[in-house]
Amino acid sequence: MPDFAAIDPALLIIAGLLLIVLLGAGMAALAAARRARAAEDAALDQSDVLERLAADLARSSAVQAGRMDQVSAALSAQQAQVDARLQIQERMIAEAVDARLVGLAARLDHRFDIEGQRAAQSASEVRARLAVIDQAQRLISDLGEKVVGFQDILSNKQARGAFGEVQLTDLVSQMLPPGAYRMQATLSNGRRADCLINLPNPPGPIVVDAKFPLESFHLLRQAKTDAERNEAARAFRTAVQAHIKAISERYLIPGETADGALMFLPSEAVYAELHGNFQDVVDKGFRARVWIVSPTTLMATLTTVRAILKDTRVREQASLIRAEVTALLEDLGRLDDRTSKLVRHFEQATEDLRGLRISADRATRRGERIEALQLGDGAGEADGNAAG
Repeated sequence: MPDFAAIDPALLIIAGLLLIVLLGAGMAALAAARRARAAEDAALDQSDVLERLAADLARSSAVQAGRMDQVSAALSAQQAQVDARLQIQERMIAEAVDARLVGLAARLDHRFDIEGQRAAQSASEVRARLAVIDQAQRLISDLGEKVVGFQDILSNKQARGAFGEVQLTDLVSQMLPPGAYRMQATLSNGRRADCLINLPNPPGPIVVDAKFPLESFHLLRQAKTDAERNEAARAFRTAVQAHIKAISERYLIPGETADGALMFLPSEAVYAELHGNFQDVVDKGFRARVWIVSPTTLMATLTTVRAILKDTRVREQASLIRAEVTALLEDLGRLDDRTSKLVRHFEQATEDLRGLRISADRATRRGERIEALQLGDGAGEADGNAAG
């Protein structure tokens, strides 16, 4: 007896339908047999009818059992085919799954390699950036130390003055030749100027003095109320005017220095504040012939001074240049004469070479005639004599 629980449901449905058809056919045959024997049933008694019915039922059962065996055999064959197909499909599915797993593993390995490389690259970039950050932090620390040192310098009045003088020295030495200026030059009145630029007369040597009114400027920047601001502005104006007066009295010496001097402010911020909000102080400096300059404007002024010094040097050397030009013209004249003589010598040599060429050609022709006379026959000799 086959195991119907293991059979596919679709096959069971088909088998049920076939069984229903077979049962219907058997019942139809049984009904026909009953109708055929209806006449005989009337003649037979009740016991014969029962025996016939039992025999018909036995025959029908046997037929149905045979048909059921056939159906079971067919179902078993189909189940075997289905099992074989299922095994084949299982193997195919297993192989496909294995192939996909292998491909997935390969892709995962490749992806892991790429991610590992990216992670390593990112780590190296992070380390590089951390190194840059560390360097920047060290630079910031060094800058902070330098700022603190710079603040210490600016807080000391003498150190602040030295700082302005150093900056002035750097600017002047970069823009002018060494002989065009003197640092810490002593004047005839005993005053020592931070820088004396040796300009020709007019205007004459001009003094540059470095000043740094930092305290009053800081007070002006730190003022919060109008009263504090007015007090700081008054102190700043007083400090600058005092510097202007000191420069005008100390460094403007008639006949020795120019009729004006430069007050050098080493800070562009102080210079901007002065020209932006204290124009009256600047005008007072103009009237006192003291011109206030910053590092930027001083460079422009020194550029003009360098051009003036260059023009003066050219004028001083004009006579020497004129003499040198005259001597150069004389040398060029002698060179032209000697070149002309050399050209004449070459022309004469060319003429002599032409004469030598003509003489050589004549000598060659005479030699050829002499050779012809020696090698020719009598007639030739006669002709040659006649020709001679």
